[in-house]
Amino acid sequence: MSDASVTPDALPSRPKFRRWLHILLALCALAALLWLGRAGAASLENFANWVKAQGAWGPAFFALGYALAVIACVPGSLLTLAVGALFGIAQGTALVFAAAVAGASAAFLLARTLLRRNIERRLAGNAKFAAVDRAVGREGRKIVFLLRLSPVFPFNLLNYALGLTRVRFSDALLASVGMLPGTLLYVYLGKVIGDVAAVFADGAAQVEKGGAYYAVLVLGLVATAAVTTLVTRTARRALREATQEVTGPTQGGA
Repeated sequence: MSDASVTPDALPSRPKFRRWLHILLALCALAALLWLGRAGAASLENFANWVKAQGAWGPAFFALGYALAVIACVPGSLLTLAVGALFGIAQGTALVFAAAVAGASAAFLLARTLLRRNIERRLAGNAKFAAVDRAVGREGRKIVFLLRLSPVFPFNLLNYALGLTRVRFSDALLASVGMLPGTLLYVYLGKVIGDVAAVFADGAAQVEKGGAYYAVLVLGLVATAAVTTLVTRTARRALREATQEVTGPTQGGA
C-alpha cells in the first residue's frame, strides 16, 4: 500500500532527470568537440596538406585507401571524420559513400569465394546471424537495407557476413543506400571538427566566418544526429520484427 503512494510522486522526476541528462551530454559533446579540434589541429593540417599536394588525385587516393581499409576490417570512423574536414559535407559524403560501397562489395564477393570457409567458421553458432540469414532468405533487399541503417553486426563484419547469405549481389548493392544516414552524420561531425581545428591552427583568420556560421553548423549537426537516431531506432525495431517473424516469438511473451 505504501508503494502506491510513493510511485505517483516519483514519476514526474524522470522526465526532468532525462532533460538534465541530455543537457549534460550535449555539454560533454561540445567539450569533446573543442578538445578534438585542439588536439587534432596539427595532425589534421599535415594530412590535409598531403592530400591537397596530390592535386586532382587526392580524392581518388583517399577513396582507394578507404575502400582497402573496409576490406581489411580497419575501423573507418576516423577516416570518415577526416573526409568531412577535408572535402566538406556534400563532396565528403559522396566520397565516403562510394568508397564504402566499393569496399563492402569487395568484401561481400570475397566471402562468397576465397574466404567463404573462414567466414563460416567465424560465424558458426552465432544465433543472431542465423536469424538474420533466415530473414534475408525471405526478404533479402529489405533486410539488408535495415541492417545497413541499424547494423546488428559491426559494419566490417557485416560486409563479409552478407556474403554467406542467399541475398543477390545486386540486391545487396542497392541496399547499400542504407549507409547514407550514418555516413552523413560522421562526415558532418568531421566538418565541424575540421572547422574547430582550423580555428586553433590559424587563429583569428578563421574567426572571420563569424559566430552565426558556427551556430548554424552546430545546429545542423544536432539536427542530423537527431534524424539519424530516429531512423536507426525505427530500422532496429523493423529488423527485430522481421527476424521474429521467421524465428517465431521469443519465449516468455505475454
